[in-house]
Amino acid sequence: MKHYSVLKKETIDGLNINPDGIYVDATLGYGGHSEEILKRLRRGFLFAFDQDEDAICFGQKRLSKVSNNFKIIYANFSKLKEALATEGITKVDGIIFDLGLSSPQIDNKTRGFTFMNDAPLDMRMDKQNTLTAEDIVNNYSEEDLTRIFYAYGEERFSKSIAKNIIKERKTKPITRTVELVNIIKYSVPLKYFLKNHPERQIFQAIRIEVNNELKVLEKALASALDLLNPKGRICVISFHSLEDRIAKKIFKKNSEINSLVKGLPVIPEEYKPKIKLIVNKPVVATEAEIKENSRSKSAKLRIIERL
Repeated sequence: MKHYSVLKKETIDGLNINPDGIYVDATLGYGGHSEEILKRLRRGFLFAFDQDEDAICFGQKRLSKVSNNFKIIYANFSKLKEALATEGITKVDGIIFDLGLSSPQIDNKTRGFTFMNDAPLDMRMDKQNTLTAEDIVNNYSEEDLTRIFYAYGEERFSKSIAKNIIKERKTKPITRTVELVNIIKYSVPLKYFLKNHPERQIFQAIRIEVNNELKVLEKALASALDLLNPKGRICVISFHSLEDRIAKKIFKKNSEINSLVKGLPVIPEEYKPKIKLIVNKPVVATEAEIKENSRSKSAKLRIIERL
């Protein structure tokens, strides 16, 4: 099973690992980042989170070959704080969020994540989740479809795509990825379709809605900041502007002095910045990495440290 961990070296370097520290991989995936963390731990420990059973099974085997200083937790990273508390952990030294889909998830034709293959409209990261892409496409109102296509996909032809989905599903339910792609294709000008690939934006929007990705990320990043020890770091790898915007906003807010007390000779402790930015601009993949793995082209890495 081939899987590339995007920006692996930059992320692990950015984590500034203490061999005796406690680390969290909030998005285990197929274990590339976790494996590198484990290699650097001596008496330290790694907790890895994932909600994909296939990834957990693969990750367990991969990490066991490195050491036993880890535990995989079957949970969404929105449960970070609560799940770690049950393990007796209230503070950690570093956390990684790799927000992209893993290559095996994308390439698995039964999961329906990509418009490149014909597959059932599923898109669930957690197979226990009851909401699927098929439910959204066949049950959401035209207004709700337009809203998620525009908000989560930033697609300019959201309204006409939503309108044609409603029209098609009156005849029969839309159950396959190829059916959805065909609707998108005839809902936009052909030249626009061939140049901009709006199906990519629509699939992204539906996937975000199925997995509640943006709200979950906001909650998880807030929890992550609370969990960090002084000098502890968070590395966030995002793959589209909506995720990056959330990380940027939260990190900016917590790295600045509160505007209410700015300019005072003495800043009260509760108004001081919680974190500092390790990189002011996000780290992006090198030309060599993009050549090896084209999916790294859109990746952005942000790194912060707890003060």
